[in-house]
Amino acid sequence: MSKSRRSVRFQHRDARRSSISDASDAASDPGSPTGNNAAVDRPATIPEEKPEQPLSEYEKKKQTFITRTIWTFVMIAGFFIAMFSGHIYIIGIVTAIQIISFKEVIAIANVPSKEKNIRFTKSLNWYFLATSMYFLYGESVIYYFKHILLVDRVLLPLATHHRFISFTLYVMGFVFFVASLQKGHYRFQFTQFAWTHMALYLIVVQAHFVMNNILEGMIWFFLPAALVITNDIFAYVCGITFGRTQLIQLSPKKTVEGFLGAWVCTIIFGYFMTNILMRYKYFICPVNDLGSNVLTGLECEPNPVFVPQEFTIPDWTGFGTSFYLAPMQLHILLFATFASLIAPFGGFFASGLKRTFKIKDFGESIPGHGGITDRMDCQFIMGFFAFMYYHSFIAVYKASVGDIIEAAITGLTVDEQFEVVRGLTKYLYNQGAVPESVLEVLSSELKRR
Repeated sequence: MSKSRRSVRFQHRDARRSSISDASDAASDPGSPTGNNAAVDRPATIPEEKPEQPLSEYEKKKQTFITRTIWTFVMIAGFFIAMFSGHIYIIGIVTAIQIISFKEVIAIANVPSKEKNIRFTKSLNWYFLATSMYFLYGESVIYYFKHILLVDRVLLPLATHHRFISFTLYVMGFVFFVASLQKGHYRFQFTQFAWTHMALYLIVVQAHFVMNNILEGMIWFFLPAALVITNDIFAYVCGITFGRTQLIQLSPKKTVEGFLGAWVCTIIFGYFMTNILMRYKYFICPVNDLGSNVLTGLECEPNPVFVPQEFTIPDWTGFGTSFYLAPMQLHILLFATFASLIAPFGGFFASGLKRTFKIKDFGESIPGHGGITDRMDCQFIMGFFAFMYYHSFIAVYKASVGDIIEAAITGLTVDEQFEVVRGLTKYLYNQGAVPESVLEVLSSELKRR
């Protein structure tokens, strides 16, 4: 019998075919040279390639670390470029993040719908996302730019009836959902409906408040985000260095020592970073021009929270003295505390969600990091807190041009609006701000009416 020639590879297909037929003939002839292992003339052979050895655990971790590091610097560079390019670019990044995060969370629940062949589930998810974004973004645009919208003939109806239009869009989606219910899948479809609304609240609604923070001033967006990142870094460093006691079962690697050590480090970082940022109007001024950037800058009267005030320590304490400090440097202590003690529970919530569905990451949007949601789980709740805290304790409420225009348009008749214009024009004329010709033209126009 002839030996098997599995290790032989021929240079081209014709040679391989001829060699196979020759070998079969030789095997049928007991006296053939092949049968006696004699040497025969054959085409040149190529040694068989050895199968690739699987990477060791060390090599896998090394590759992951390199990829993660590279993309970390890419994200940091992209973030700072966008931030200094202007507020509109940061708003674009936040919008992209909320859409991708919504997609990642919804994808977890969309797999069973494909298996059950349920129609319109994915389409309805995206419809409710679009409706929610239309409502929330519209609310922000109307609030911050009403002085532009309310004087435009085309945009005025959309601005004045925005909430009713949003409600109508939502009701249309609700009716379509009910009409698409399939017999035998009611429980599953209502579960999907609830899952979609949970994702809308936890991601889209909270991202909306992050966008409002940007419009209130870049510092209210950048500082909370930087505090969360700093806390995450120092929690890792302190945990490795001092960590002994497990903090929570959902994240076995989190330690009490790392948790508290990161709190102290975050407070120190927040204090000094605040002292730097509040020196620049580009960070502390609300947005009045979406085309502005770090080169053009912004102008405004600084919020009193950024103006140093005199604080006095009573004599009975034994440290009686006076010093100047901006109130923001005290507020940042609470910001840093929330970022250290409360915001991490957003990450714990995400960890519990992933364990429930037995997944490692929400997606693969960022190489080496997982999904966008894996990086933003603490940022959403921190941005929400920053918005609520700012409007509760820091914001200065006063009538704006947009507020006056809105009150005049919605609360006065056309004749009353003309009276307001005439009164303002007369006042400006008396102050020398407008020439007499303007007052005469306006008066003649009013007499025609």
